[in-house]
Amino acid sequence: MNSTGMIVLRTAVFLLGLFIIGGTLVAAIKTFILPRGVNVWLTRVVFQTIGFWFRLRVKRATYEERDRIMAFFPPLVLFLMPMILLVLILLGYMLLFWSLEPRPLPELFYLSGSSLLTLGYASVNTPGSKLLEFSEAMIGLVLIAMLIAYLPTMYSAFSRRETAVVLWEARAGSPPTVVEMITRSYRTGELERLRDVWISWQTWFAELEESHTSLSPLVFFRSPQAQRSWITAAGNVMDSAAMMLSAVDVPPNPQAAFCIRAGFLALRQIADFFALPYENNPRPGMPISISEYEFDKVCEQLAAQGVPLKADRVQAWRDFAGWRINYDDVLLSLASLTHAPYAPWISDRSALNR
Repeated sequence: MNSTGMIVLRTAVFLLGLFIIGGTLVAAIKTFILPRGVNVWLTRVVFQTIGFWFRLRVKRATYEERDRIMAFFPPLVLFLMPMILLVLILLGYMLLFWSLEPRPLPELFYLSGSSLLTLGYASVNTPGSKLLEFSEAMIGLVLIAMLIAYLPTMYSAFSRRETAVVLWEARAGSPPTVVEMITRSYRTGELERLRDVWISWQTWFAELEESHTSLSPLVFFRSPQAQRSWITAAGNVMDSAAMMLSAVDVPPNPQAAFCIRAGFLALRQIADFFALPYENNPRPGMPISISEYEFDKVCEQLAAQGVPLKADRVQAWRDFAGWRINYDDVLLSLASLTHAPYAPWISDRSALNR
């Protein structure tokens, strides 16, 4: 190859190296630092690739086996992500080192790896190479520091999420049901004093939307107990609020309506992040996954416990369906995505269990 062709080749390799390094750094910044939900191509590819093998593994598994296997999925992704980022940086700098001074592949590997991990056993005493060594070492340290800062933030959000899930289990049972939640509130005399409950869950939904899009692996983090899940708790909160507004004969609480709205807006934002399809503008009268017979059966169970119900059962069903249509499909899609445990009206009718 003549000198002109060699210059062109080395320039092309240098630009390719810069492209790999720049793309990797942008992906790292969007994943670990940017405080908003951005669907990063590199993170998406890693999640989809590893998730494919996990889904194959649990395809015919019992729920207990599925829960045990899927609990390992997000930690494995988080373990591999920084390693993949470092490997891409290492590869990019190998190309940069070669473009400055072509040398055998093993030497490029030793030089780039020593610089990235600050080992210092391989070095080249030229100004250009020294500049690359220092910059690669700095990038390696920054990536590790970002991961160290990322994990505590994620686990703090996870802890806040799970605290509310545990508290809801005390109120609504395990698995959570509308009947259990409303009858317990009735027996304790709280049926007309649930305002603070709905307000606290509005806050929870707001935090859920922010944390589960900016820290997307949280969506797949499973609860410490196999039968608990953030998505089944969220669905039961909205179902309970919808039942209170539509069927229970107590003064309407506007905070229950705001709770439902905060809930389905949060779930839609999470679904958008994962490109899950749902009806964005549902119309009254559209079908939902719950039948009128199931609704009537729950009303009968509530009536048997002495809970006051509205006389017009048909209108109550219409009102309930009008609330549920806002979150029905997005709730079931997220239940399927996360392999949620059994819960009536939620995961029992998701695509995973049909």
